[in-house]
Amino acid sequence: METVFAGIDVAKYHLDLCCLPSGESKRFKNNDNGIRKMIEYLNKHRPQLTVMEATGGYEIPLATALQKAQIPMAVVNPKRIRDFARANGQLAKTDKLDAAIIASFASVIQPPAQDLDLNNFRLKALMTRRYQLIRMKTQETNRQEHTENKFMAKSLKRILGAIEREIQRVELQIGKEVEKRPDLKAKAQILNSAPAIGHKTSTMLVTKVPELGRLNRRQLAMLTGVAPINRDSGTFRGKRMTGVGRRDVKNRLYMPTLVAIQHNPVIRNFYQRLLARGKAKMTAVVACMRKLLTILNSMVANNEMWKCNVA
Repeated sequence: METVFAGIDVAKYHLDLCCLPSGESKRFKNNDNGIRKMIEYLNKHRPQLTVMEATGGYEIPLATALQKAQIPMAVVNPKRIRDFARANGQLAKTDKLDAAIIASFASVIQPPAQDLDLNNFRLKALMTRRYQLIRMKTQETNRQEHTENKFMAKSLKRILGAIEREIQRVELQIGKEVEKRPDLKAKAQILNSAPAIGHKTSTMLVTKVPELGRLNRRQLAMLTGVAPINRDSGTFRGKRMTGVGRRDVKNRLYMPTLVAIQHNPVIRNFYQRLLARGKAKMTAVVACMRKLLTILNSMVANNEMWKCNVA
């Protein structure tokens, strides 16, 4: 039998499926009945791997159903798919074409199949909501500082109060979700033992970087977007830049890293050594972020609390 690879383009109301090497394509509704029919169809073809893009939530019911049906599947970053399409000269974009290029990606790249943790989906959603609320609070606070209109000032005060109460409710729910997961709770406790890593940062890390403790330092740096990427060609030597990876993790580690530079002796000494060698301050901060992640990764891997003499 031929080895079959399937690609699914996920939209709000429908799912476009393409199977290779036959190239057969079908459309299903993105609801319980449509997903059930797609599962029946895939069970007949028995694909070695089914790939779909992360769409911000629309893919979760389908991914859950595929996992329950024991159909090997992977959810990948949409940017990887678009880069793959451009590399193959596929510039046109329709739902049917997208499904075909995703199937081709599955066939050529063959990303590893994933086991989804549904509890982690809920926790990620709560963390995302908290981040949204924090941004809303910052925006309203900034408006409050620049208004002299009494009505607007009262309105902003009411909204800020409501946002603050909602943040507290979300954080309470996040705490409950972590308490339900002994593995996450244990990881968070290990991370909390490191200077500058508070409860919110440790929860973010165990939620957004579940691979923590299972990767080597280079893999972790690439995953979180703190690895310097070479930009060399011929005799040209470009400036090393970061950015590829989970940018939200990198962004949320910025302030804890600044705190670590002040209060974590290992990170503080490392930062001062970099400055003494002539490194720019921002370069040194990113390097400290990378070192902090490496230390945390080692702590989780070895199931060890923070030690002041950690290297």
